[in-house]
Amino acid sequence: MCTLEKRGDIFFLTITGDDEHRLNPNLIESLRSALRKAREQSTRGSALITTARGKFFSNGFDLAWAESAGSSSAAAAHDHLHHLINLFKTLIADLISLPMPTIAAVTGHAVSGGLMFSSYLSHIYIISRSNKLQQMGSMP
Repeated sequence: MCTLEKRGDIFFLTITGDDEHRLNPNLIESLRSALRKAREQSTRGSALITTARGKFFSNGFDLAWAESAGSSSAAAAHDHLHHLINLFKTLIADLISLPMPTIAAVTGHAVSGGLMFSSYLSHIYIISRSNKLQQMGSMP
């Protein structure tokens, strides 16, 4: 789901795989685990760079997971979606409370929750092609 590599004082958190990196409980827990390790190993001068492999940085919440997890009723899907949103909030809280600067190196599409995960909501800096940042509304 993701890897954490440390080179000197820089941590590289990479979302792995060839899929769309949709945010589901497994990916969120994998990211949170990596962030816990980065927090534990951080020193003065540390920084974290978040990136992803493939065409997608993250294509947002895994709505198929929300609909398929458990019952097929609309109420169950609604409950699963709320559970997913609460997990996402803890991921963002983990990220913004790190004792180091964070950089999102947006290497592909970032949509919906993936955009929130890669944006100034959760990272201090964003690096991407300039035309992509303009589309995200981060640059004039």
